[in-house]
Amino acid sequence: MSQMSPTVVSAKASRSIKKVNLGIPVFDLKLFLDSAGLGRKVAKFRAKETIFAQGDPAKTVMYIQEGGVKLSVVNQTGKEAVVAILGPGDFFGEGCLAGQAVSIATATTIAPTTVLLIEKDEMSRVLHGEHEFSDRFIAHMLARNIRVEADLIDQLFNSSEKRLARTLLLLARYGAPGHPHKGLPKVSQEMLAEMIGTTRSRVNFFMNKFRKLGFIEYNGEIRINDSLLSVVLHD
Repeated sequence: MSQMSPTVVSAKASRSIKKVNLGIPVFDLKLFLDSAGLGRKVAKFRAKETIFAQGDPAKTVMYIQEGGVKLSVVNQTGKEAVVAILGPGDFFGEGCLAGQAVSIATATTIAPTTVLLIEKDEMSRVLHGEHEFSDRFIAHMLARNIRVEADLIDQLFNSSEKRLARTLLLLARYGAPGHPHKGLPKVSQEMLAEMIGTTRSRVNFFMNKFRKLGFIEYNGEIRINDSLLSVVLHD
């Protein structure tokens, strides 16, 4: 069997930036909240507040209504790695549905955040009884799997410059239905370095390069221009 070249794989991974959020049914949060069900509630968190910590009991699925959440993991030597940055419309904590007894990551807000908390038993009930919600959740899980595969390919074959460009586009929700946000959540260069597996100095170098080329803008927040996609697509 012939092997696919890194160039071809990289191009396929880059296209997933556009496709990962397409075709997902709209989830009517208000309708869901107004329907019957005791095992759900809305919680509000301040920026940099821990929602749950690595090792805490896993018994709740969460849906981000507003704000953003960082998922991070710490190994036995104390080294931390950021594994995901999530935004409005994303679920997390779903491992409890597959028998996960404790949380394998820490969830921390990166901005004031509103989260829908759904207890495990209630989540199982609505997945069986509310088809619109079930479709939305299944689409989320499929998109998450595509994202994980694309992230792995990105780490194996792409340079740190391409990995940074792809991460910035994903954080800006490039390719999401409607208009992408383009403005990034408040993420530090240290966090970006952890996400793409490089040093802060390299991130700083490439961020300055992207700004000089007009790919990104600094105006109180980082704004992403569509031209940044050229870095990901360039072989």
